[in-house]
Amino acid sequence: MSQPPALRNPRLRTLAVLPAVVLAGMAVLTGCSDPGAQAAVAGQETAAANGVVYNSSPEQNRIRAQKDPALAAKVPAAIAEDGKLTVGTTAGSVPLSFHATDNKTPIGSELDLAQLVADKLGLELDVQVTAWENWPLKTQSGDLEVVFSNVGINADRVKLFDFSTYRAAFMGFEAKSTSSYDIKSSADISGLRISVGSGTNQEKILLAWNKELEAAGKAPAQLQYYSSDADTILALGSGRTDVNITPYPSAVYRANTRDDLKIVGKVNAGWPNETLVAATTLKDNGLAPVITDALNEVIKDGSYAKVLNRWGLSEEALTASETVNESNYTGATK
Repeated sequence: MSQPPALRNPRLRTLAVLPAVVLAGMAVLTGCSDPGAQAAVAGQETAAANGVVYNSSPEQNRIRAQKDPALAAKVPAAIAEDGKLTVGTTAGSVPLSFHATDNKTPIGSELDLAQLVADKLGLELDVQVTAWENWPLKTQSGDLEVVFSNVGINADRVKLFDFSTYRAAFMGFEAKSTSSYDIKSSADISGLRISVGSGTNQEKILLAWNKELEAAGKAPAQLQYYSSDADTILALGSGRTDVNITPYPSAVYRANTRDDLKIVGKVNAGWPNETLVAATTLKDNGLAPVITDALNEVIKDGSYAKVLNRWGLSEEALTASETVNESNYTGATK
């Protein structure tokens, strides 16, 4: 199997073999984001310590892109015929994808990027909020044409879906601002109480680190599970847990909008390998290469960078998007 450009080119990170979950016809559940409900956002505009002013109102005034007629002509007819790009998202994680202050309008960086792609393809953005566990089946059934929801590439998903990469994928460890934790490896979590989402990449990493600790004769971390981000952060703030592991953008958001929490560590979502976040489409339906081209156009014209800057995510920017599918995916290690 030949190695795809995304794995050869140093400008992009290598892709990981993430946890196996389910094969054809069933949901591929293990994800990069916690599927629980989002934590509350305060007010319509939140000024952050990193200089970002987070707009959580329904009126987003999104950054827009110009239609590329040549790209629009390449959109598969079955997708283009209704004039819409139907985008699935889970709306469960600030600032990636969450509900605005009206509690019904989905907003966030994932949808801003989806808007740029829809614009380039000359299609109306049609956002459909779905539970994390439902996006695979809904994509297979055709209810969703593409998913923008912090989906990481893994060996099982490439059997069912094609991918257009658009962001690096990291997990952040967060703790109270008064803590002195510095988490870089399994040794740094020994004996700690750590909150984590069930069935996520975060849990996979912690379970693997606990095995390392037990093999070394050290106390494993105590994993604690909560049903939502709000409950998780409440437990962290009250001292019922020591550390939380979460998608890095969410940790950055909280670290910059609260004075009681800080980031105390960072790990690639595909540990011990690396992975990328990607727009996810049905395998072999011809849409992924067109989305990849659209992403590369908005990277080139600067609108992609403006979106990431708007949400404080410049650290996870890529210099190019590439199409990854079963034929070119190798799951290469670092």
